Amino acid sequence: MADSSWIAVDAMGGDEGLAVMLAGVARARQRTGALKFLLVGDEVAIRAGLERHRDLANGVEVIHAPEVISGDEKAGQALRRAKVTSMGLAIDCVKQGRAGAAVSAGNTGAMMAMAKLALRTMPGIDRPALAALLPTLGDNDVVVLDLGANTAVEAKNLVQFAVMGAAYARVAMDLDSPRVALLNIGSEDQKGTDEIRDAAAALRAAPHLPMTFAGFVEGDRLSRGEHDVIVCDGFSGNIALKTAEGTARFVADLLKRAFTSSVRSKIGFLISRPATQLLRDHLDPNNHNGAVFLGLNGLVLKSHGGATEVGVANAIGVAAKMVQADLARRIAEDLRYFEKQAA
Repeated sequence: MADSSWIAVDAMGGDEGLAVMLAGVARARQRTGALKFLLVGDEVAIRAGLERHRDLANGVEVIHAPEVISGDEKAGQALRRAKVTSMGLAIDCVKQGRAGAAVSAGNTGAMMAMAKLALRTMPGIDRPALAALLPTLGDNDVVVLDLGANTAVEAKNLVQFAVMGAAYARVAMDLDSPRVALLNIGSEDQKGTDEIRDAAAALRAAPHLPMTFAGFVEGDRLSRGEHDVIVCDGFSGNIALKTAEGTARFVADLLKRAFTSSVRSKIGFLISRPATQLLRDHLDPNNHNGAVFLGLNGLVLKSHGGATEVGVANAIGVAAKMVQADLARRIAEDLRYFEKQAA
């Protein structure tokens, strides 16, 4: 059994480097003092960085890793170096039971490959999926999966994603019966691929699951807050995620341009500044950071590569919450229940 009080952090991963990762760990410690950290990476550099974070003097262990996975490294090449890299050794801490979860801001493809090889998929899961919370206009965020781990899927994979996503939503958003929908090109029953329609039929035939299946949803409804979980293949999900992030940046840049176009506009900006700040905070990916690899025998979380210390702290917070809620056990129980009822 993994020690839930420890979180393994790949201190060397991500675009912003060691300083931001350590600052994020320090911020997470301030929020949740009970957390302890295994910091994996260049030991000399980490210990030098810790000199600037006296609040991390206790409850921290450093694990030396001589190498780092680069952002453009192929998954196969990364796998061969897993035992000497900060990412690989952080994931190994979960495998060995030294940590309840591992967090890295490094190469997503390499991370997926390493996590799957080290932790294996849990019984009843053919493929793990990458899930994240995205902002909506509703009271809750929405869980979207898969976001890139599987570019092509079968109907049974989509059903498994739905079960895992619903379990995640129940933990992350404290929901009894999350509203689950399949991403599709239309809301009509005859729309979409055979895999999507077959998955919908299987979910409709499983009212015993702790979720409410809401049918299909189109891409323009992702952020409306009408659903709690949206399920898709990794190809579609990754495009949807990048489109949403690009749209958020577009809106922010458009507002900035509009508010600086004239003296009158600048005055208008000063008047509306609280509202625009609220919008900026809502769209900031750092406030929704922490994508989870679901379906593995252990918890691994992906932080956005360009995350700030706030984003890193939020990813660690998600990891801690998932460990405390024993998410993997909940997913396994739901899968067993689904298979028993479907038999």
